[in-house]
Amino acid sequence: MKTYNLFKFTPLVALLLLSSCGGKDTSSNTREVSQKRKVRVEEVRLISVDQLANFTATVEADVKNNIAPAMGGRIRNIYVEVGSLVRKGQKLVVMDETNLSQQQTQLATLKRDYERYLELYKVGGISKQQIDQLESQIRVMETLVNNLIENTTLISPINGVVTARNYDPGDVALQLPILVVESINPVKVLINVSESFFNQVKQGLPAEIKADALGDEVFIGKVSVIYPTIDPVSHTFPVEITVSNPNQRLRPGMFSRVTLNFGTKNHPVIPDMAVMKQVGADERYVFVEKDGKAVYTKVELGVRINDKYEIVSGLKEGDRVIVEGGTGLINGAEVEVESVQ
Repeated sequence: MKTYNLFKFTPLVALLLLSSCGGKDTSSNTREVSQKRKVRVEEVRLISVDQLANFTATVEADVKNNIAPAMGGRIRNIYVEVGSLVRKGQKLVVMDETNLSQQQTQLATLKRDYERYLELYKVGGISKQQIDQLESQIRVMETLVNNLIENTTLISPINGVVTARNYDPGDVALQLPILVVESINPVKVLINVSESFFNQVKQGLPAEIKADALGDEVFIGKVSVIYPTIDPVSHTFPVEITVSNPNQRLRPGMFSRVTLNFGTKNHPVIPDMAVMKQVGADERYVFVEKDGKAVYTKVELGVRINDKYEIVSGLKEGDRVIVEGGTGLINGAEVEVESVQ
């Protein structure tokens, strides 16, 4: 039987153990270095940005008239259809004239009586009081007849277009107007503006209007009415914008988008890929590199300019925003900056 000397193997075992320990230390250091995320950052600079505010609204007629008699009655004739262009003073509807004819006959009788009474008064046959009473009756009857004329022959009070017709000849007009006439040059849009803009909205402020139905066609309007009170619930106030519409391209009821320009301000602008959305909330945030670490920073976005966002608050000039490699980062994570723009 062969006998092996244990001491011959001891140096070899010791060498292997030392080698093994040294290998573990190297691996640990490698993992520590690899934990640093490589990122690209961009230094924030301020640029002049148009302060645009966007709103949605519905196009409305400048003036809308409901054509109807003061009291219900039977319709004899309607001279226009829906879509007809009408002029101010144009005859639109004629109602039954029976009552008007009766009152006109009574008025003519009163005037003949007045002529006879006047002759009697001149020769002392009747008193001045009787003449005054008859004159008063004639004035009342003339007012009544004029009112009946206005409500028997219905005319358009504006230049516009007929947008609704609710009856036909022979019908009795009751609650609904017989016709609706709307003036559509100009038109108006009514927007609700945040109270933060209250001191910036002035009469005459230009506005750009686009209607979804008309694609990218742009119409220019001006602020014409600013409502003086603010809604305590929505914290907005109504603003009316008048829009010239000579070709009548804009029509009442169209969905529109309104843009107001409140001048320019120097604000940070950063690439859109640097901005992330907080899960479960509507907040936006970025990571700012400070001393080799990623710092979570909440931001408020302004307008989008091509592939960049205006930052209203949260960043200042000189901040180093992580624009690549920020996905999955946590606040305080160590990062390695590859390049700076």
